[in-house]
Amino acid sequence: MQIAFLKYQGAGNDFIMIDNRTGNFSTMTTDQIAFLCNRNKGVGADGLILIEGSEKADFKMVYYNADGRESTLCGNGGRCSVAFAANLGIIETKTCFEAIDGLHHAEVLPDKLVRLEMASVSELKTQDKALVLDTGSPHYVTLRDSVQDLNTAEEGAAIRYSSAFQFEGINVNFIARTETNALEIRTYERGVENETLACGTGAVASALAADYWNLLGGENPIKLYALGGILQVAFEKTPQGYENITLLGPAEFVFSGTIDI
Repeated sequence: MQIAFLKYQGAGNDFIMIDNRTGNFSTMTTDQIAFLCNRNKGVGADGLILIEGSEKADFKMVYYNADGRESTLCGNGGRCSVAFAANLGIIETKTCFEAIDGLHHAEVLPDKLVRLEMASVSELKTQDKALVLDTGSPHYVTLRDSVQDLNTAEEGAAIRYSSAFQFEGINVNFIARTETNALEIRTYERGVENETLACGTGAVASALAADYWNLLGGENPIKLYALGGILQVAFEKTPQGYENITLLGPAEFVFSGTIDI
């Protein structure tokens, strides 16, 4: 099977994008997807995304982790999907698309930026001085004085494979306040089983955790510095939790190619 693909990245979170509106690639196996995402033997990516037709919206995004398994929402992947859909001519600037957690609205902005509306968050649980919440994917957020010299892969894996999360897994975010009233963030992602340069749903979880802990004195939107770029999260705090959440950041085309699997 020969596959034509485009590579996109959002703040360093990179994805193999495939137009599957014909359904030709729906039979790809877990091993084939994992091969494509392998950085030594395949194309290399944090995940693979299929763009498909939808009866509910402009298109449907189907996301697979680098391990080849279909996964929950990827925020940066969602933003890259919107940029890819615009490249394909499916949309112009504004869209509503279907993802595993429901419908999302998004907008393509100048300077290769995409703003994505996220689902509301009503449940935040404290666990071992950390916060656990679901922003489309499950996240564990913990505060550090600094994340500069953090061994994210080692410390993140210890939490992800702990008895509390070993079965279903969890994404682990380490955050620290900056002098400019923003956040630095490092993220260990399940499915990739390593640190990634950015994580969209992790940025949202971390921003909400920072507001929940009142770390930034009510700053809104919150700017987050990931290893691969800058993301921005805006939200509305309500008695029920957080609503009208948006994730803003870059979504850029990298290269295109074909590969045989």
